[in-house]
Amino acid sequence: MSDAPTGRDETGDDDASASHVVTAFLRNRGEVLLLRRSDAVGTYVGQWGGVSGFAEGRPDEQVRAEIREETGLEADAVSLVRSGRPVEFTDPALEREWVVHPYLFDCEIREIELSEEHDEFEWVAPTELLESVGDDRETVPELWTAYERVAPTVRSIAADNEHGAAYLSVHALEVLRDRAGLLVAEREESEATSSPQNGERATRETGVDPAAEWDELTELASRLLKARPSMAVLRNRVNRVMAGAGGVDDGAPAVLESALSNIDRALSADADAAATASERLEGNVATLSRSGTVLEALETADPSRVFVAESRPAREGIGVAERLAETTASTVTVHTDAAVAHVLAREDISRVMVGADTVLPDDSVVNKTGTRALAVAADREGIPVSVVAATDKVSTREDVNLESGERSAVYDGDAPIDVMNPTFDVTPADCVTEIVTERGALAPDDVAAVAEELRGLETWRAP
Repeated sequence: MSDAPTGRDETGDDDASASHVVTAFLRNRGEVLLLRRSDAVGTYVGQWGGVSGFAEGRPDEQVRAEIREETGLEADAVSLVRSGRPVEFTDPALEREWVVHPYLFDCEIREIELSEEHDEFEWVAPTELLESVGDDRETVPELWTAYERVAPTVRSIAADNEHGAAYLSVHALEVLRDRAGLLVAEREESEATSSPQNGERATRETGVDPAAEWDELTELASRLLKARPSMAVLRNRVNRVMAGAGGVDDGAPAVLESALSNIDRALSADADAAATASERLEGNVATLSRSGTVLEALETADPSRVFVAESRPAREGIGVAERLAETTASTVTVHTDAAVAHVLAREDISRVMVGADTVLPDDSVVNKTGTRALAVAADREGIPVSVVAATDKVSTREDVNLESGERSAVYDGDAPIDVMNPTFDVTPADCVTEIVTERGALAPDDVAAVAEELRGLETWRAP
């Protein structure tokens, strides 16, 4: 799976035990980085893999060293998403046992500097790993298995309290893409072993059943819809994939194609909304929580000063402040959530800019708890409030399901008291100046029209 660092013996360890290696998948815009192994290495020459190397000591530390050595990317260019359960296998050709420790990192840039261990790189959809056997991009053994150990899942999306709705919606589409891709690969493998003469015989001889594929993928889509019920963007984007896939007669290939195109569409919509929002930013800006779209807008606009509420209990605002301090020339100030009204009253704030998990048809906005207090305070001070959200965040429903966090995040004592830890609140429409999208700023009638448009995507679901 990987060669030793330069200067070490090819076998890695001196004994005959299994060789432990790390493999990192770097992800950017829904694609992962593949590297082709050069003739400077001794195993799997010419095959494609992730960033990999012998796990000397602690794999969690070694994987970051390998990323730096093999891609030239420094620590601030990548962020760990998760590590996975090791993959163990034996390569009979090499008479060698491997233990692969897989990792998934989000990567902000696509240009890398190859080390001598590799001679080419590509960014590809992970499902292309399933198509690589026997073609021009043969992969190292068990690469797909390693990816599956760290790939997004329904469970990981449901449990993620760190990232915003747009981020999670894209990875929900990756879940659909990956499963559809696996079904397509199984279909192609089955078809390759038989020569059917007609459709009926094809189903019998190859085991290909588009209806069964559709049933499996609709069940997965339904689980994704339930994973984060407060996030309209996740619901709308999953609906868009399934509505664009045709239906029961088309099966997995149509879902795979629709998922791939809609990942690109979603990422472009979020980027365009951020670009539109950045044109409105100047002077001093106040924000709260972590919205990837707002963060991109702030980095592009580089305002004079940014006030960031820490956003308890997860305090994701701290990460936003640290990021802005590294990537912009703005003066960055962090403050407690309770101080938002004080800050807006005392400081010269030009605009409040926040993201949204959901925009309701009546123009009210669901977002991280504290958004309502910030918007009400801004309204009191006459400060405009811009909500940045792709149109896919408009809800088709009037009601809203507000999530709550763990009780212990607020109080972990033994006193017989009730604890409230709402993680979302609703900001009234009259406290929002504008909703900035990839289509520009939406007027009230526009929001209702978008909601009706999105309702048309829900027809794929069974009554």
